[in-house]
Amino acid sequence: MILIIREAVTSDQINQMAEQFGSNFIKLAVDVNREILAGGGELHSDCEQALLEDGSQQVDVWGADWHPESRNVTFESIINMRPQQQNFSMEVQDLALRSRIEKIVRKLLEVI
Repeated sequence: MILIIREAVTSDQINQMAEQFGSNFIKLAVDVNREILAGGGELHSDCEQALLEDGSQQVDVWGADWHPESRNVTFESIINMRPQQQNFSMEVQDLALRSRIEKIVRKLLEVI
């Protein structure tokens, strides 16, 4: 189930987003401008689409994963391949951007 998270998540929301892959990880799309995220589903692009339909701009949305058990954020997704934004890899290469993504993920998901 894909949920758009705008404020601190609940345990029930984490469980809903984790249904696809169990407690191992949750695929995310993070809007670094609006400081919200969409999580759950099979593909990062599904989460990305949910944010775009909610009003996010493509240039602001980046893929990441949240690992609930270890509370680790990873930054690898096919949606991150953006030569026009100087990101030539599936992994977010800009350290400042990675920091922004991680800050948003932790603010919204690490509260439980």
